[in-house]
Amino acid sequence: MNGVKKFAWGVVCVAVALGAAHGAADYPIRNADKTKVRLTHGFWFDRFETNRLVTLKTCFAKCNETPRIANFTNAANRASGVFGGIPFDDSDVFKVMEGAAYIVAANPGDAATRDYVDWFVGEAAKAQEPDGYLYTARTLGYEHGSNRWFRTMMGPVRWSNVPFSHELYNAGHMYEAAVAWFEATGRTNFLDVAVRSADLVDRTFGPARTQLKTPPGHEEIELALVKLYRTTGERRYLDLAKTLIDFRGAGTAAPEEWMSQDPAHGEVAEINSPGAYFQDHVPFTRQRKAIGHAVRAAYLYCGAADVAALTGNAGYLAAIDSIWENVVSAKLHLNGGIGAEPRGEAFGPDYYLPNTNTYLETCAAIGNVLWNDRMFRLSGESKYVDVLERALYNCCMAGISLSGDEFFYPNPLASKGGYRRSKWFECSCCPVNDVRFVPQVPSFAYATDGKAVYWNLFMAGSVEIGGVRLSVETDYPWKGEAKLSVAAAPGPFTLKVRIPGWARGRPVPSDLYVQTEPSRASEVRLALNGAAVAVAPGPDGYVAIAGVKAGDEVALDLPMPVKRIRAHEKVAADRGRLAVERGPILYCAEGADNAGGLLDARLPADATFAEEEFAIGDKKFPALRASNGLRLVPYCLWGNREPGNEMQTWFL
Repeated sequence: MNGVKKFAWGVVCVAVALGAAHGAADYPIRNADKTKVRLTHGFWFDRFETNRLVTLKTCFAKCNETPRIANFTNAANRASGVFGGIPFDDSDVFKVMEGAAYIVAANPGDAATRDYVDWFVGEAAKAQEPDGYLYTARTLGYEHGSNRWFRTMMGPVRWSNVPFSHELYNAGHMYEAAVAWFEATGRTNFLDVAVRSADLVDRTFGPARTQLKTPPGHEEIELALVKLYRTTGERRYLDLAKTLIDFRGAGTAAPEEWMSQDPAHGEVAEINSPGAYFQDHVPFTRQRKAIGHAVRAAYLYCGAADVAALTGNAGYLAAIDSIWENVVSAKLHLNGGIGAEPRGEAFGPDYYLPNTNTYLETCAAIGNVLWNDRMFRLSGESKYVDVLERALYNCCMAGISLSGDEFFYPNPLASKGGYRRSKWFECSCCPVNDVRFVPQVPSFAYATDGKAVYWNLFMAGSVEIGGVRLSVETDYPWKGEAKLSVAAAPGPFTLKVRIPGWARGRPVPSDLYVQTEPSRASEVRLALNGAAVAVAPGPDGYVAIAGVKAGDEVALDLPMPVKRIRAHEKVAADRGRLAVERGPILYCAEGADNAGGLLDARLPADATFAEEEFAIGDKKFPALRASNGLRLVPYCLWGNREPGNEMQTWFL
């Protein structure tokens, strides 16, 4: 850890500890309120509206077509023996309801969505057993049948197979949905269900002799308990989140076939050590590398960051800091995806970053964004937003079709053909995660520490934050110009403008990927009311403009030349290859535009590029035409024209 980082984290620890002493601890930086950000046009407005008008309705419909909703209705009626689907399908419904709550919060006049969620909450309340237990599979007497994966998901009685049962995972997503519903409507009906469940979990798990001491196999409840604590003020929920994290290290065994068995990967003993799949191989405070199932891991790191922010736990901070360094230095794909290994949906060894036979689940990319957002709010360093932005624009958005009703589960960086989005999946965690994630994205654009306002992401629209009202005009990420206008402010304030790593010659905050001809911060233009501002980012990656006031305009110009990207020499899959980026966007070649054989497509190192446009339906998007004739399109848009065609991002 370098001197700057030691100082930054030291400040965080002291600030959090002092806050705890006065009962006011939490993240030193807070994001904009989702309901205070208004998008007007452009990339995110289109995605936001598609999520509201199409993706939400698609997920509602699929949850009704499949037994997901019926499981709650049948459980409410105690109709034993009729459970359908997978025991963790309850969580899919909760995630859709969370997304619906965010949409209602942004659109209070959406009575149809509000009424539907209210109806569902009533069914969930009736399905809940008298002591607070809510797991429709057990209430309905689920029989796993012949499916070998489902056999592991329930023991003979409650909590008897916690590492596999998803009882606590389902509960966590319920708590998140309940908090979102309360914040959107002020109604406590869903919160009442969540509190009854959390009280049962608190009675069941803990340090007392009669309590269970098994960590959740699929993490999620930890971060959800923190949300419940913030909403209710009930300290027991925060303490329980910490207790569940501290239970880790027992070495729970995973089925052998879930983990990597290829000796060529190296580090096989570590990958397959007892508990590795569940991040249960050693106590959390001793974990230093990302390992095991990537979605579980990302949710754990989010929960640990939340607990650390509220308690000042230095052991948690040291763990997530080291794990983050391991990810960005050796386990992050160029599209921002994590979890390379298909077997176990897991992190592989350092520098194991394949392109075709890789996983990179959409849920893992979402988890990566949520984790990096928390790391930023702990430290105030823009490098975390750099990783967030990479995952957001590339892997996360590739996971959803432009039409909003088809989805990728894994997100490979190359395809020999045949891979396409699906309308739904038997395990459909990614579509329902999308519908709750997209409404949260605008809140990442702005943040405040009470003194300064951070301008992190560039979206056309307006925001109210910290008493300041701002509006932004931009066509980012396709163009690098953005103009911020201050509509109102209680007095002069400091605006911290993020200068993205890709605009400073650092596509990621490590040497894992480098630009062959690095950009320089000196090429960026920044002005306040037409007067140039020196672009000399501080150690935190921001240019701080002091004394900004109502009526001011800040103009940012981020040059977007096409950049060639080289991977670290230890990344065998990318050795001798280069990728192409422009601004924050990764580009790829698709069979829809090029002849076959794209897995071995060549793009000379001295190739030049001309800007073009291409159409998806009635919408136009940027494309690049290389001097050797190869046509490139944004990776986040691949598979929207001719599903199942070839695709490549790394060129010889």
